[in-house]
Amino acid sequence: MCYLRFDKAQMTNLQDSLFKELLITNRSGAYCNTTLVGCNIRKYHGLMVIPVPELDDENHVLLSSLDETVIQHGAEFNLGLHKYQGENYSPKGHKYIVSFEWEKVPTWIYRIGGVLLKKEIAFCTEAYQFYIRYTLLQAHSATTLRLKPFLAFRSVRQWTHENGVADTGYEPVKNGIRMRLYDGYPNLFMQTNVKSEFVYHPDWYRGLDYPKERERGYDATEDLLVPGYFEMPIKKGQSVVFAASVDELAPNFLERNMEKEIAILDKRDSFYHCLVNAAHQFNFRKDGEHYILAGYPWFKCRARDTFLAMPGLTLSIGEKEQFEKYMDAATVALRQFMNKEPVTVPIYEIEQPDTLLWAAWCLQQYHKHASAEEFEKKYGKLLDEIMGYVYSGHHPNLFLHENGLLYSNGRETPVTWMNSKAGGRPIVPRSGYIVEFNALWFNALKFYEQCLKERGNEEAQAKAARYAEEAEKLAVSFKEVFLNEYGYLLDYVDGQMMDWSVRPNQLFAIALDYSPLNVRERKGVLDICTKELVTPKGIRSLSPKSGGYTPMYVGQQAQRDQAYHQGTAWPWLMGFYLEAYLRVYKMSGVNFIERKLIGFEEELYYHCVGTIPELFDGNPRFSGRGAISFAMNVSGILRAIRLLEKYNVEED
Repeated sequence: MCYLRFDKAQMTNLQDSLFKELLITNRSGAYCNTTLVGCNIRKYHGLMVIPVPELDDENHVLLSSLDETVIQHGAEFNLGLHKYQGENYSPKGHKYIVSFEWEKVPTWIYRIGGVLLKKEIAFCTEAYQFYIRYTLLQAHSATTLRLKPFLAFRSVRQWTHENGVADTGYEPVKNGIRMRLYDGYPNLFMQTNVKSEFVYHPDWYRGLDYPKERERGYDATEDLLVPGYFEMPIKKGQSVVFAASVDELAPNFLERNMEKEIAILDKRDSFYHCLVNAAHQFNFRKDGEHYILAGYPWFKCRARDTFLAMPGLTLSIGEKEQFEKYMDAATVALRQFMNKEPVTVPIYEIEQPDTLLWAAWCLQQYHKHASAEEFEKKYGKLLDEIMGYVYSGHHPNLFLHENGLLYSNGRETPVTWMNSKAGGRPIVPRSGYIVEFNALWFNALKFYEQCLKERGNEEAQAKAARYAEEAEKLAVSFKEVFLNEYGYLLDYVDGQMMDWSVRPNQLFAIALDYSPLNVRERKGVLDICTKELVTPKGIRSLSPKSGGYTPMYVGQQAQRDQAYHQGTAWPWLMGFYLEAYLRVYKMSGVNFIERKLIGFEEELYYHCVGTIPELFDGNPRFSGRGAISFAMNVSGILRAIRLLEKYNVEED
């Protein structure tokens, strides 16, 4: 039986199926995102959502949805589903769904009386081309298929409403039409592989309702243009392919094109393979370079996320060359920033003070998968530049003090991954000596010392000794500043201000390869984190015993911003927690880690199937929230799986 499968009872229960989503991406930032029942519930949803760089740096919904109607003996059976204002659903085509499966591509089976229809969808990985294939598996009489496109031509950040500006005209092309509602957009070609009749009947469908937007405190209704419909006969055993593209395609090759796309896809036949597929979805190519999108559907490429996610999305699944491609593009951004040049690549937030620290950690992970010579040849100079830049105090908001600790000012603007704001100011104003900054710096110093020693020459050995002294000084100061009498680490210290909140950032001090703490101290930190922060779906951003604990990520934007880092659970932190657990408890921790990873498998059947969402509520039921697929989370779990495999191999 298919691993990702939902039966008729699950699909026809809208309370459940309406909030299960699917995501297909190509490698150019475009995607298809909707619910398993085909009813859009977000403004980000659409069958064909693509970047339009001529307009802005956002994605734009061109083809919102496509209604299918099966016609026999003059009777029409509409398989579509739309939600309108006031809890009205029309039509209610989900009642015809027999099953949904996703092995290589999302596949639905519909039954309408004696008709059995299979539907499959695919997105071209190299171009803005979207395909839907309908195969008539059973039919006892003449059958007609009608396809009705719903067009938006808008940014994912906006709504469209009935207006007199939209160009509702069309031009015929072979087996289809082309349309462009507004200037600045590309043409949308809609074609079929068989001869079809296009019936032109433009009309606005008004008041479509998107409950996920209302839930998030935004406007939630829009109007969509239906230009008419395509109609064609379909025989038993025949396949009809509908294609939406920004280029005119050859109808005779549509099915072959779709088959080529399906052939290169990996199967989603296990927990691990679903995560590998999810990892590939974050690959974004532009101008020949490879970048990591932080998440779908609204995130862009962010520097911190890039370096945190890169090892898990590549090295942990045996894709070392892909790591190098990502790092090639990221290196351009790093060097442009360090040289005080404009950053010309689409990686945002490269100026954040911990970005260089995470970049050094990222390189360290590559070092584990390469020989010393290979690492030195590829990244030795880059590591020199990063360490020299931080050590020399060139960063505008990262200062190395005499005590060996790094200091950063985060009172007015967020400087860490806990970056939510209210009124333009950080909700969690982490400032001064920040615990993970200094844990990362200690780890970077020791790693750099290791690399310098591997070079073997006298100059490198002398430099290694200097950085070793710096690490020793930092280790002493780290304990004096962060380690408190209760056995855990303060989150940040800024003069007389000390944050005693129990937060997960202290985990980095015990999870990284090099720690300034001894074994007893690491165990003390781990035990407190285990008691107060661990949930089945990730690590809480704040302990329930700490002031301001807000575990439920719900409500309008301001309310959600307040909760974002005040108790919500983050799966990517679980990877570091499990790493710390194995460092402290060695082989005796393997069974514990296996149990924790199993808890994430069920998430592949909720929220967005086959991937992991951005965050979870910190209290039961630990519901998934935020972005439907998040790179750092997929990476963190893949790293944990790889780590577990490593320990099991060593045991054997």
